[in-house]
Amino acid sequence: MAPRNQPTARQVRLGTELRRLREAAGLKAREAAGLLSSTSAQMSQVEAGLAGVSAERVRRLAAHYACADEALVDALAAMAIDRTQGWWEEFRGVLPPAFLDVAELEYHATFLREVVITHVPGLLQTPDYARAVFSYAVPELPPSELEPRVEHRMRRRAAIEGDDAATYETVVHECALRILVADRRVARDQLRAILHQIDRGHTVRVIPFEVTGFAGASSAMLYTGGPIPQLDTVLRDSPHGTAFLDAGSQLDRFRKLFRKVETAALGPGPSRDFIHRILKDL
Repeated sequence: MAPRNQPTARQVRLGTELRRLREAAGLKAREAAGLLSSTSAQMSQVEAGLAGVSAERVRRLAAHYACADEALVDALAAMAIDRTQGWWEEFRGVLPPAFLDVAELEYHATFLREVVITHVPGLLQTPDYARAVFSYAVPELPPSELEPRVEHRMRRRAAIEGDDAATYETVVHECALRILVADRRVARDQLRAILHQIDRGHTVRVIPFEVTGFAGASSAMLYTGGPIPQLDTVLRDSPHGTAFLDAGSQLDRFRKLFRKVETAALGPGPSRDFIHRILKDL
């Protein structure tokens, strides 16, 4: 089978975890390849996500690596056989791969935690708000590229609105709620949309401007829960794209960072009242 030209973040993650298990066992790629009657080059492709691997081979490798974490092995075996062709596949070749990777990650997430400072969370944005954000790109996006981005962002909400929706918690700074990315009508509709998601049971906490001692302006993140904690992932946006972080030390850092930011925010009830007050100001 020819190597994948562009593996998804989920496929890369499976390969990364297999590599981590091999390295923890102190084995070389060629030694692991010998167990599967394969080559070191083919093993490297598997560990890079460029080639698939069966659930049976995942279990054989884990046994050879003396991995005693049954929950991790089961989760990796499930990833190996997953053939989900989600709605995001409709955008392949239309949007950058990172857009699809984010949607796939959210689809498989067991919970979602988000921190935003300057923009309303993507999962809560209205079409007009999202269109205003994407319209600010430089160079300006033509309609043929702008509208698919807006549609994709709206369809991502399935992760928190479907029958099997993930638990969603977000911490939003007052800055994000007050910046007028478009006009006041769009701002009012956006705040009403956030209140609607709160009424659906999602948790939104607000950090008011008046909070002192908050130096977490760079804390923006989307933390996605995996089937087990070792398979959690953190997404961080930058001017150069989206970074997917999954090393154990990174996950631990961002778990603590989320809780630290959370302590600076109002509780869910007061946050809802706070959003209502901002809405009245508009």
